[in-house]
Amino acid sequence: MPEAAEHLLIPAMALACLSWVVPKLLSMVLPEGVRPLILNGLLSTLILVTVVAVFFIVLYVRNGVPLSRILDLGLVGMAFYFGRLALAAGLILAPIMVLSVAALPRTWQKAVW
Repeated sequence: MPEAAEHLLIPAMALACLSWVVPKLLSMVLPEGVRPLILNGLLSTLILVTVVAVFFIVLYVRNGVPLSRILDLGLVGMAFYFGRLALAAGLILAPIMVLSVAALPRTWQKAVW
């Protein structure tokens, strides 16, 4: 396997697994019902965007961009730039997360869908 593919494939698979696991873990904390299900989707999205943005920051630093240069963007600049990269990665991760959230009502014991 080429080295570039190895450096991209493993993190992409880890992020895909994370996009499946985060809604499942949140469902253990949130109550059953439609509103908590929507909240689960929103919280999962926020958590995954943050994790993916941090992943891109680490990737940039690992590839030689000094952290001080990244921090020079400021909080708003960093949030915009790395948030945009995270949303682009969300095109791949969002369907997995949506399937995970959509499967949660099957495990409900009290609430009715």
